[in-house]
Amino acid sequence: MRPRAGRARQGAAPRRDPGALSGALVGISFIGGAGGGVALADHPYPRPGSTPEEIRRYFGESSIPGRVSATGQFISAAALIRFTASVAELAGRAGPGARKVRAAAIAGGGLAAASLAASAACAAALTGRRGQQDASATALHSRGFIAGGPVHGAGFGALVGALSLAGLRTGELPRPLAVTGLTAAAAGLLSPLYLVTERAALLIPAARVTGLIVSGIAGARLSGHDKRIRR
Repeated sequence: MRPRAGRARQGAAPRRDPGALSGALVGISFIGGAGGGVALADHPYPRPGSTPEEIRRYFGESSIPGRVSATGQFISAAALIRFTASVAELAGRAGPGARKVRAAAIAGGGLAAASLAASAACAAALTGRRGQQDASATALHSRGFIAGGPVHGAGFGALVGALSLAGLRTGELPRPLAVTGLTAAAAGLLSPLYLVTERAALLIPAARVTGLIVSGIAGARLSGHDKRIRR
């Protein structure tokens, strides 16, 4: 009996995609940049709605924390572009509906990378002259959060959703990992609700952290660095 289309043949050697390891770099660089910036700063990171003084204290008294954070985001955005290519390649083997899954991966990954790069650009700008003026500092901080928060969350959610669905259909990702990814994707796609109600704020970090973990593990498996037998 022939295997169903889109399913990995039992016993067949799984494809190796060394570039998929960029999925781990997405999370490492983002967390490293954000965590490094906070660790180097003398003041807490300004949350949405912070006063101009709080924003200036974090980004203006020393440019290093903001630049470290921005650098991490830029690297993460670049890694997202490469990882999107790997997810799109996997999605192309997902059987019926593969074209739609692949399109979702490309669109989501493109939006995630672009929005994260925009957020990084805002953080970098805050360390300069515009970050010293109340109006421009508040605007930059708000735009950076929207780009790197709900907008990025929606794009990253679509990418992780495509990754998880394709991995589930092809059998190249274990079911628990794929289901976790689909849950993270749903939270990410819903994160723009923050623009309507602040009660949705928790969706942003929940989707991001879980999605980064799923991407990292999936990237290691697809690249061949995970030597465990796939079922």
